[in-house]
Amino acid sequence: MLFTDLGLSEPILRAIAEEGYTSPTPIQAKSIPAVLKGGDLLAAAQTGTGKTAGFTLPILQRLTSSKASSGKHLLRVLILTPTRELAAQVQESVVTYGKYTGLKSTVIFGGVGANPQIKAIAGGLDILVATPGRLLDLMSQNCVSLKDIEILVLDEADRMLDMGFLRDIKKILAALPKQRQNLLFSATFSTEIKALADGLLNAPELIEVARSNSTNEAIAQLIHPVDRTKKHPLLAHLIKSNNWQQVLVFTRTKHGANKLVTQLEKDGITSMAIHGNKSQSARTKALADFKAGKLTALVATDIAARGIDIDQLPHVVNYDLPNVSEDYVHRIGRTGRAGSNGVAVSLVCVDEHQMLRDIEKLIKQKLPQEVIAGFEPDPNAVAQPIQLRSQQHQQSRKPRPAGSGGAPAKKTPAKRSSPPKRSFNR
Repeated sequence: MLFTDLGLSEPILRAIAEEGYTSPTPIQAKSIPAVLKGGDLLAAAQTGTGKTAGFTLPILQRLTSSKASSGKHLLRVLILTPTRELAAQVQESVVTYGKYTGLKSTVIFGGVGANPQIKAIAGGLDILVATPGRLLDLMSQNCVSLKDIEILVLDEADRMLDMGFLRDIKKILAALPKQRQNLLFSATFSTEIKALADGLLNAPELIEVARSNSTNEAIAQLIHPVDRTKKHPLLAHLIKSNNWQQVLVFTRTKHGANKLVTQLEKDGITSMAIHGNKSQSARTKALADFKAGKLTALVATDIAARGIDIDQLPHVVNYDLPNVSEDYVHRIGRTGRAGSNGVAVSLVCVDEHQMLRDIEKLIKQKLPQEVIAGFEPDPNAVAQPIQLRSQQHQQSRKPRPAGSGGAPAKKTPAKRSSPPKRSFNR
């Protein structure tokens, strides 16, 4: 199947072709026709499957085929995302594929001044991409009206619920017209997501492009057993001995991310951390430098990593296993994209053996293990308790302050060797 088979207009197809794409990914091939029909949609897709274009392309098509009769730019589409990085990524997709449509869009999120965002809204918009906190903030100041919204998108809805945005979402829903098209995208169909969908969607079409909680077959997964005190030396050894040029590393805590960056820098490995406590400018710089190849290691926490979209990222390392098994799937989904292969390595100490068993149960496969010479774990080591995620995120499940959200990432064009045909995962 080609994009030309999906009923998209010439201006949109031209923009797609200029990016070098011809064939849709499975989620795009299913979601684009579904959105064009005008009905509600509930879609489950792993990260890196191309779901962003799966809704931005048909939304652009619907808006251009039914422009406002007044000829003015009316705010007709609202796309809600959980983080700044993801909001910026979605806006990038809207701009890239809508550049010949004449439609106007902007992105709003916390962590930066609101005045430029208010000015952009006042100038007239067709599409608004937003994080919930900043949107509510501007709504409370009467800077944005949602009375003409025709299409609502909840992107990565599972993460929005996990971050405690449910109350914010309900406030936003109350300000929308009752007659509208609702599109809900999630990595998994959890009980909470099904409950949200039941209250939001009207007879939705259901799309699931991969088995829920399955992992990408293009990703080679490997476990390295190691003592907790040897994790940092082992990571440095792996990066240097394998000559890894770009690796995304996940830690369980913000403090752990900062500490690891300091240790890696002492080893001569260029690295930066990205997490919720980092400033807007620091997060933007870290992500931009990593995409540009100026950093070897980007150390991230789970929430901060949502929205990181890097073509052909070769290596992901779980420095700490996640407390929530589903996050393992989200983490390693950062690699193995766009048809390329990826490697996901997990450094597992005795404290994390139960977490590993839970992950293997979730993904329904036993992960191969390899002990690295010189880093053999102590067979007599005793497990120490790890703070539960529910304790770590007590605050994040409370209503978030207005203006919370995340930061744009500077786009670094990927170098292409003129591939004539390919599918895309954006």
